[in-house]
Amino acid sequence: MKHLSIISLFLLCCLQMQAQPVAIHKDSTTLRVENEVIPKDMEYELDRKLNDWQTRNYLVNDKECNSNGINPTFADSVYIDRLSRIPSTIEMPFNSIIRKYIDVYAARNREKVSFMLGASNFYMPLFEQALSAYNIPLELRYLPIIESALNPSAFSRAGASGLWQFMIGTGKIYGLVSNTLIDERRDPIKSTWAAAKYLKDLYSIYNDWTLVIAAYNCGPGNVNKAIRRTNGQKDYWAIYSHLPRETRGYVPAFVAANYIMTYYCKHNICPLESQMPLDTDTLHINKNLHFKQIAAICSIDIEEIESLNPQYIKQIIPGNTQTCTLRLPRTAISTFIDAKESVYNYQKEQLFTRRKVVAIKKSFTKRSSSRAIRHKIKRGESLSRIAQRYKVTTRQLKKWNHLKNSKIKAGKYLKVYK
Repeated sequence: MKHLSIISLFLLCCLQMQAQPVAIHKDSTTLRVENEVIPKDMEYELDRKLNDWQTRNYLVNDKECNSNGINPTFADSVYIDRLSRIPSTIEMPFNSIIRKYIDVYAARNREKVSFMLGASNFYMPLFEQALSAYNIPLELRYLPIIESALNPSAFSRAGASGLWQFMIGTGKIYGLVSNTLIDERRDPIKSTWAAAKYLKDLYSIYNDWTLVIAAYNCGPGNVNKAIRRTNGQKDYWAIYSHLPRETRGYVPAFVAANYIMTYYCKHNICPLESQMPLDTDTLHINKNLHFKQIAAICSIDIEEIESLNPQYIKQIIPGNTQTCTLRLPRTAISTFIDAKESVYNYQKEQLFTRRKVVAIKKSFTKRSSSRAIRHKIKRGESLSRIAQRYKVTTRQLKKWNHLKNSKIKAGKYLKVYK
């Protein structure tokens, strides 16, 4: 399976994107870049996530945290020292690009950082468990900070979805189902384990975590192209100007995310306080089930079910087609087990309307198996008279012969299906 996954990754390399050249200036301590682009997910709108049930119920302002809302400025030497103190196996360099992204988080996105600090208590234990299982540096637990701002329902214009922003094709390679009713890219548990496997496979290709981070964002095809354009150099900063514009900011944003999630207090940012959520557990569902059935019998709010199960797009669990998981508070789990048949039968006919078999009258609006008759139009004939002769409609004659109106010309031929 490991070799199969690696082969699949190389198939993804066929995706090509054009990287625009960029002017880079280096000196002993800094690197300046012109025309850099902030990754779009750093501009994530916070209001949508603040309306989530889990956020409303378990994240509150920390009354003991005093913030004056002012982002202090520090000398470069301070940033260099702080980054060096982060326990990390991945290099945490400092330059003017990274400082810009730190400023984006610490100044413009202060409220988002406050939210993400609170929400991280929900997700970081899950991330750390999966990354540790694959022996992946725990610093990568902050990738979803950039990818989705810790919103499991995040969806990009490019079609990526979930905490880890999987594209449909990559998600399928790593076992994530996506269809009309279910999108496992939005499942926090399944997508996290899939992301850990993907990161491990990328590392087996590049043997460099910084290049892995870049490839996670733009795909291995673009990283390989940048390596070829720099005569085989395998250093992120060496291939920087040959990467897609957004990816140039991705690694700096990753370093900045690690910085701000560690030193937020130094920038007067107060995290939202996370209260301990209800203890939850998972059920395996083998029949079609609607959220309304669960809510009615188990006395649980539909918004809570949606928050705990963001992978179900239409509030329907398609258990008839595959074994699905359902996460509920433990108190609702026991109720569900005790009243399982009542849950499945509640308003079953209304919620899962069977498709009706509708009798369709024979029509020749499309070509039938009968052969077409070629009718030569005679002088004085009208379309309606020809239709009456063959017992069809003028509308059918227009459709068969691609006529925009009823005007016809003597000597021409019409197709008529009998």
